[in-house]
Amino acid sequence: MNRPRRKALIEWGVILLVAVIASFLIRAYAVQTFYIPSGSMEPTLHVGDRILVNKLSARFGTINIGDIIVFKAPPSEHCDDGNYPDLVKRVIGLPGDVMTSKGNTVYVNGHALKEPWTLFPDLNPQITKVKVPANNYYVMGDNRANSCDSRFWGTVPRSDIIGKAFFRIWPLSRIGFL
Repeated sequence: MNRPRRKALIEWGVILLVAVIASFLIRAYAVQTFYIPSGSMEPTLHVGDRILVNKLSARFGTINIGDIIVFKAPPSEHCDDGNYPDLVKRVIGLPGDVMTSKGNTVYVNGHALKEPWTLFPDLNPQITKVKVPANNYYVMGDNRANSCDSRFWGTVPRSDIIGKAFFRIWPLSRIGFL
């Protein structure tokens, strides 16, 4: 093999190796895709949707009410909601918040929570008065009647949060920011 051809092959090999390593690092530490396996987040996310999750925002940024997060499923999940290692829910309570509900209204620190994201407000079971512990978050699915969430297994520790969902990449007909 002549020298210029060998040099070009080595250069392309190095470029390919760097690209593969960069993609693994990005997936491990910055952005990852997730598949939506259940209808607990309808109408926002449907079964089969694929989303991008920003891992850095959960590690170094703030988490706010209304954010959609991906987190490790609690070991004591009390629902027949499938056996998924990761769950996707919406944050409705922050550390130190007092959560309650009456009828179909969620109250955070005594104030009704405005929830433009849910079309399925049925709150059964109700939220009994609970104070969200430090470094924990109260989460619920947008499809309340079909969501196994903090009402059943409690709050989510920040250390279990993988990241914040920010973009739907599939299906193409519903592509866009969340």
